[in-house]
This record gives sequence, structure tokens and C-alpha cells, in this order.
Amino acid sequence: MSRPPAEGEHSGPQFSKPAILRAVARRGLPNVVEATVVPAILFYVLVVTVSGTAAMIGALAWAMVAVLRRLVAHQPIPSILILGTLGIVVRTFVGLLSGSMFAYFLQPLASTVALGALFLGSVVVGRPVISRLAHDFCPISPEVASRPAVVRLFVGLTVLWAGVHLLTAATTFGMLVSFSVPTFVLIKTVTSFGITIAAIVFTVSWSIRVARRENLVFGGEFV
Repeated sequence: MSRPPAEGEHSGPQFSKPAILRAVARRGLPNVVEATVVPAILFYVLVVTVSGTAAMIGALAWAMVAVLRRLVAHQPIPSILILGTLGIVVRTFVGLLSGSMFAYFLQPLASTVALGALFLGSVVVGRPVISRLAHDFCPISPEVASRPAVVRLFVGLTVLWAGVHLLTAATTFGMLVSFSVPTFVLIKTVTSFGITIAAIVFTVSWSIRVARRENLVFGGEFV
């Protein structure tokens, strides 16, 4: 996302909401899948076929390899992968130390609530988390990011995603006390992914409205 063109400059093409959603999916969805969906699928397969301990170690190994691969290749590590890996590291430590699958899943639930509080706290201190995470999905120049309307957008989206985290925590807890571990992992993954996708669609729609009001354009790097 870049500044509006100066007088006499070519404004570039205007893209529809479906086109922007496809572009966001191409840029951000692989990171979401790598950081959250694949570890969950790997955990499900291992907990059903091997054991809970193997499932915890397998998910942790996947996350660590994903981070190390980028470090070795000198590639930037997406923020969502950093958050996901930290969460897996902590809950694996808790799960192995306690020997309890319930504790393994209860820890990320508490972490999700903490993340929701972190998002809200970042708004209070004037440094909304979304202003950092946004770059994983759409390149934004510093000039655009400092605009008052864009800053307000970041604040609003940070509050929105705080709510997403709290909603995810509430639904996760309800499923955790209601289903067996394999069923919980499967349903929780689908439910959380659905909530996340819905929030992403709302986020993109809101961002497009702001971009149009500010006469911003989406550059070729994005689309």
C-alpha cells in the first residue's frame, strides 16, 4: 500500500475486494497455514497413531524447523510464525513437565487470553500490535503507516483482533472440556481457522474502505 500519486502521475489500477482478498491470501495465508494449521494436523496424526508425547514433540519440531529454515536462508521470519512458535515452545514445556494433555491445551488457552490483553494493552500505550503484524500481509510504506486515518485503522483492527483472541479462547475452553483429545484437536483447528478467516475478511474490507477514502493504491509487489 503506497501514497496516492502526485498530479500527473499514473494512479495505477484499482482493485476489487475479491482481488485484494486473493492477494492477501497469497501473501499471508501460507504463513498462517505454516504457523498454525500444519502443526495442528501433525499433532492430530501423531496423537492418534503414536502418543501424546510424540504429538507434542512433533509439533514443536515442525515449528523450530520453520524458524531455523528462515534463519539459515537469511529470510525474514513472519510475526505470526514467531508468535506461533513461542506458543508451541511454552505449551510443550508445560505439557511434558506436567505429563498432562489437558495442561498442554490449557496453557495456549491462557496464552490466547493473554494475547487478547496484550493487543488491548498495546492500544492503551499507543503502539497497536496490528501496525507490526500488517506487514506480514500487505507491504505498507512508513509514510502511509503514519497517516492519522491509517493509525486509527490499526487501533480499530487491534481491538478487533483482541476480541478474536478472546472469542477463540472461550470456544476453545468449551470444546476442551467437552471432547476427547483427537476430536478436540480436529474441531478446534477448524473452528479457530474459521474465526480467523472471517476476521481476515473483515480486516481486509475495513482496510479497503480506509484506502479508498485516503486515495491509496496497492502496488505491484502486493498484487
